[in-house]
Amino acid sequence: MSYDPPRPAGRLLLTPEDKEAPARLRRLRELGLGERPEPALDAFAHRLAELTAAPYAMVNFPHEQGQFYAGLSVPAVAPVLLSDGTGPRFGRTLPRDHGFCPHVVARRKALVLEDVRDYPRFAGNPVVDEFGIRSYLGAPLVDGTGLVLGTVSAADVEPRPWGKPGLSAIKEQAAQLVPLLEGRGGLPLY
Repeated sequence: MSYDPPRPAGRLLLTPEDKEAPARLRRLRELGLGERPEPALDAFAHRLAELTAAPYAMVNFPHEQGQFYAGLSVPAVAPVLLSDGTGPRFGRTLPRDHGFCPHVVARRKALVLEDVRDYPRFAGNPVVDEFGIRSYLGAPLVDGTGLVLGTVSAADVEPRPWGKPGLSAIKEQAAQLVPLLEGRGGLPLY
């Protein structure tokens, strides 16, 4: 796996290179996804938050410059990152080096971080410092062509013992969502 050069701030986290980003962007456009919030994906994220008992849940479509949350469930009183840097506020977009979803996309497999501070590679991530995220659970959305479209994930401000049940749940949720995204099979995304 190759990595982008470290940021001058000296963070320990190195955001993986995303070689599939152009192909992903083309595929998402074919599917009509990744450019606007989708009420059905917000509902999916809300159900995922309930299933995992996590305050944050997302359906994320990363691209070359950043990440877009087409589905999002956040607490009623949640910080939101503003594009002018006056945040922290958590919104529909984040820079590519924020969060853990870009790692799930590059790894092409689920990632479970019960306490991100236990992992020096992830402990310096801006979402840890700016939003207080302490645990993460995410799985890739791999379509029928083998392309990773994005991720489904949950996060908490407390360490969480996600364990094998959490890993199984997030992988199952990703597997259930992919065919709906590809075929719009009953998922009213418009």
